[in-house]
Amino acid sequence: MVFNTFHFPKVILFFTALSFLVSVSFAQKPIDTQNFDISVKPTDDFFLYVNGTWMKNNPIPPDQSRWGSFSEVQERNFKILHEILDEAAANTGAKKGSIVQKVGDFYFSGMDTLSIQKQGAFPLADEFNRIAKIKNSRELIDLIAYFHTASAGVPFAFYAMQDMKNSTAIIANLFQSGLGLPDRDYYLKDDDKSKELRSKYLAHVAKMFQLLGDNASTAESNAKIVMDMETRLAKASLTRVELRDPENSYHRMTLDEMSELTPMFPWQQYFRGIGLPNPGDVNVGQPEFIKEVANMVMDVTLESWKTYLRWHLINATADYLSSEFVNEHFDFFGRAMTGQKEMKVRWKRVLQTIDGNIGEALGQLYVEKAFGAQAKKRALEMVKDIQDAFREKVKNLDWMSDLTKKEALRKLDAFTVKIGYPDKWRDYSSLDITRGAYVINVLRASQFEFKRNLSQIGKPVDRTEWGMSPPTVNAYYNPSMNEIVFPAGILQPPFFDANADDAVNYGGIGAVIGHEITHGFDDQGRKFNADGNMIDWWTDGDSKLYETKAAVVEQQFNNYVALDTQHVNGALTLGENIADLGGLSIAYDALQRSFRKNGRPADIDGFTAEQRFFISFGQIWRQNIRDEALRLRLNTDPHSPGRFRCIGPVSNMEEWMKAFDAKEGDPMVRREKAKIW
Repeated sequence: MVFNTFHFPKVILFFTALSFLVSVSFAQKPIDTQNFDISVKPTDDFFLYVNGTWMKNNPIPPDQSRWGSFSEVQERNFKILHEILDEAAANTGAKKGSIVQKVGDFYFSGMDTLSIQKQGAFPLADEFNRIAKIKNSRELIDLIAYFHTASAGVPFAFYAMQDMKNSTAIIANLFQSGLGLPDRDYYLKDDDKSKELRSKYLAHVAKMFQLLGDNASTAESNAKIVMDMETRLAKASLTRVELRDPENSYHRMTLDEMSELTPMFPWQQYFRGIGLPNPGDVNVGQPEFIKEVANMVMDVTLESWKTYLRWHLINATADYLSSEFVNEHFDFFGRAMTGQKEMKVRWKRVLQTIDGNIGEALGQLYVEKAFGAQAKKRALEMVKDIQDAFREKVKNLDWMSDLTKKEALRKLDAFTVKIGYPDKWRDYSSLDITRGAYVINVLRASQFEFKRNLSQIGKPVDRTEWGMSPPTVNAYYNPSMNEIVFPAGILQPPFFDANADDAVNYGGIGAVIGHEITHGFDDQGRKFNADGNMIDWWTDGDSKLYETKAAVVEQQFNNYVALDTQHVNGALTLGENIADLGGLSIAYDALQRSFRKNGRPADIDGFTAEQRFFISFGQIWRQNIRDEALRLRLNTDPHSPGRFRCIGPVSNMEEWMKAFDAKEGDPMVRREKAKIW
């Protein structure tokens, strides 16, 4: 969830995260009824019933685009990380090359505002000179290759990842990229809001060129060049919904086949430029996009390419330069795009940069201070409980054939579970971090990550590797690894609380665990088998039944109106909505299994265990969000807004109806319920 960074672009299409922000333990009741709005019946609007008073009493702070229970806990998490960074920066005697030295010096360089302000954009002089010196198309290819070694994904992205049809191999991948706005549709839609944002974007790009020294007229002309080139790339890009189908992004080719696809693009020169002279087969994610890039190399003037590359260099690095660049960057991407009124304080921004670039270094220091063995042990127990519950669900499905059930159970049994932090920490010994220019540290970290990623091609898959840093408050399922991963940051209240009853924990972390397990069987994950290969293991009849059931979920969310007349995109959010529904249902079954083993608990504060389970789930979605931020997320986020992630799953569950005595005719009661797992 970090935008506009100058490092290797993770492909999140097949890396399905929960998208949460939470952190460390805090002294508060697991369920606080003062947050409820008891003037609203739970069967009328469960979200407002659980969260209504909290929403009224918690306006969005000016440095945030949204504010919720996750934001509150993230702030507490930031305090721990802030202490770690302050201590590391103050430790000037730390051994050169040690984790403490790298983390501390990185933080010092980011907080050294006096030097940063004096330097302006000067630390990037060599980078801009590289662009200015281009004399022909061959040198342009060399520069694109160089940009990729610094992990700037323009005009296309390059990275190494598991072959989706052979999970034992790491192969090179090309992927559509190269835009400054968040999504292709921002260039192509004709509604008033899109036109307004394009106008503001043009003005912003021109202003950034002026900050680089262009006069006003030249800056405006250059901004138009950028817009024209990015619009061409946008027209050639697949939509986010199209990208959700992994088959649409799998086109394995030899170098000869790539040359046939784009005869005028010198691929061998490009691969030599990135340090991979013998790439082997390459997955060309979106062939039509790559064809358009090749066409643009031939028919767009060299001066226009220089302008485009200058823009993407300053756009990617603005946050690490002097205040005029930082402020202008925030004015568009913060104020205009998300409605955020003020920037976060500097230490938080630097903290997030460090976590995004050398997260496992910071993570080593974090887990020493903030993560205990008991949380890991209990989380593993709950994962097993919920896997067992899912196993029973699969066995008892009345719509799935025995043949497909056998493969589904084989996949479930093959899941790898990672909790807390990696067993093997990333080796940063070759990364040089100093107390010099902040932006140079960022570039060095990006180059380190690119080389590390590139070096995996042709080697055995490292199954100990993590896709998130330990402080990250999130969780994910990776279909090629067939693994579910829960960083230390999420194993805290309100998800997991050692002092809370089982109902609260199963409604919190239990639903999270169930969510990630279900991703292995959502509309994307189900296309990968137990070994992590994209192979169809479903019978034709079962596939059709699944798609029919998934279509009910899609239509339900299409019907939700989130902002003005803008609806939730049920196709874009389908995988997450299936995971929310399946995860909550599985967690509920696991809770009932615990009652059969341990006995049924007494009511607490007048609520049954089942009611507390659903309330626990509902309260984690409380949130206020600015209209601009909501509009951005509706256009780009595969997760539905929090309100609908709360009411969508519960409105499909008979168990919720029984817990709150809901009846036909109540607003929260559906005639047609979605149920897959």
